[in-house]
Amino acid sequence: MTDSRPLRSALYMPASNDRALAKARGLDCDAVVLDLEDAVAPGSKAEARAALVREAQAGGFGHRRLVARINSLDGPWGHDDLAALAQAPVEAVLAPKVQDAADVIALSGAMDRAGFATGVRLWVMIETPRAALGVERIADCATTTRLAGLVLGLNDLAKDTGMAQAPGRAAFVPLLAQTVLAARANGLVALDGVCNAIDDLALLEAECAQARAFGFDGKTLIHPAQLAPANRLFAPTEAEVAEAEAIVAAFADPANAGQGALRVNGKMAERLHAEMAERLLAKARAIAGRG
Repeated sequence: MTDSRPLRSALYMPASNDRALAKARGLDCDAVVLDLEDAVAPGSKAEARAALVREAQAGGFGHRRLVARINSLDGPWGHDDLAALAQAPVEAVLAPKVQDAADVIALSGAMDRAGFATGVRLWVMIETPRAALGVERIADCATTTRLAGLVLGLNDLAKDTGMAQAPGRAAFVPLLAQTVLAARANGLVALDGVCNAIDDLALLEAECAQARAFGFDGKTLIHPAQLAPANRLFAPTEAEVAEAEAIVAAFADPANAGQGALRVNGKMAERLHAEMAERLLAKARAIAGRG
């Protein structure tokens, strides 16, 4: 990924709720996903679309990435969403229900024709059985399209498959790994799906810890109460920062010039560990200086 800004927490907020849109400007999230799809009733789609464009143009979101989730292009609202959002200063469009690489190519082309600026990227939801099976081919589209992110949608996938979203998410472990592998092979953002249990912060923390262990950049969220745990668990700990600093310092020491492997605090560290440590420290600096 070329964008070094943290993306630990991406909060969905309904574009039809004016109070929510105003509140988003003051929340401690790394991204705000203004939703035109699931969170908006059919009769409110046009109103929500207009509100999203108005609020995006008004600005004031600060460090927060502004992302708009559109309706599917297969339905009656998706193309109108793109036409309107081309005039809004969003950083990315999040598209639901993609099935395969052809859908990504079509979405990117539709954004081009709608007049989106070159820098506006495409994120896609991996939330159907076909998309889960084809996540590698979907991610491979990054070199020829606007694709920049993969976002898991486990609620829809559970609905379509019957897979249980039980604690530990054992049924989805293969997809967690495959999504991150596909994302990293193509330089894409990878975001975990939402935790539905708003009041069960222990479950949220467990899912965040699991997702971070799998290598996800962060997690999509549905309530402001979930922000603090996600931000904390996707950030380097003090111990991790200290270890990374020790590794970087050891390889920077002229006495170790030319060494491919070193003993650092009782552990073996190779050059690849130094690269990992530098990335971790860069993330910690980005989080510390975000405001």
